[in-house]
Amino acid sequence: MKGITERLYNGIVKENPTFVLMLGMCPTLAVTTSAKNGIGMGLATMVVLVLSNFMISLLRKIIPDAVRVPVYITVIASFVTVIEMVMHAYVKDLYDSLGIYIPLIVVNCIILGRAESYANKNGPVLSIFDGIGIGIGFTIGLTLIGIVREILGNGTVFDLRIMPKSFEPVSIFIMAPGAFFVLAMLCAVQNKLKLKGANRHVKGNGCDGDCASCPMKEEHEKEVENNG
Repeated sequence: MKGITERLYNGIVKENPTFVLMLGMCPTLAVTTSAKNGIGMGLATMVVLVLSNFMISLLRKIIPDAVRVPVYITVIASFVTVIEMVMHAYVKDLYDSLGIYIPLIVVNCIILGRAESYANKNGPVLSIFDGIGIGIGFTIGLTLIGIVREILGNGTVFDLRIMPKSFEPVSIFIMAPGAFFVLAMLCAVQNKLKLKGANRHVKGNGCDGDCASCPMKEEHEKEVENNG
């Protein structure tokens, strides 16, 4: 149970692919013009992550090292094709909104990275929850960016108007530059919160910014080493 909880926490907080690892930036910046697009792309990616992690974990002992990456891509592409067909059949509007970025999930570095760094070395159960954790973290990241961009760019959230009629939409936020602005803003907030959390562990009057002489440096390095 501890391992499962750790996998979920790792994907959502410690190694959030959007705000910490900065992976999958292509769909993150391209499709998050609305909250609906963000949550749709995030959930589609999570399903592919979970299924590919599970399958690669099952096959990890019989996949030759020489063809490891081509096998990963084949497995991922198979699941992406299934997801694309399901979305085309049942959520046509979302499928049309996401467009080419659905098949491009195949080359999303998050999925291939988790296959190589985790599923290839661990059992199916933990690999599934690793995919769920990373997928939830990615979905949260895309949805938050989509919410902010949609509010500022359209005055709506999930197509529901929440801003007064007098609100003048800032159209740049539903354009490409707006994605960079919002991502930077949310990363800054995340880093600020993380810094406050880290400073709670510093004894005395708090952090003076001198990490090299920090009295907690050795303890922090041991914690990082123990957590892998």
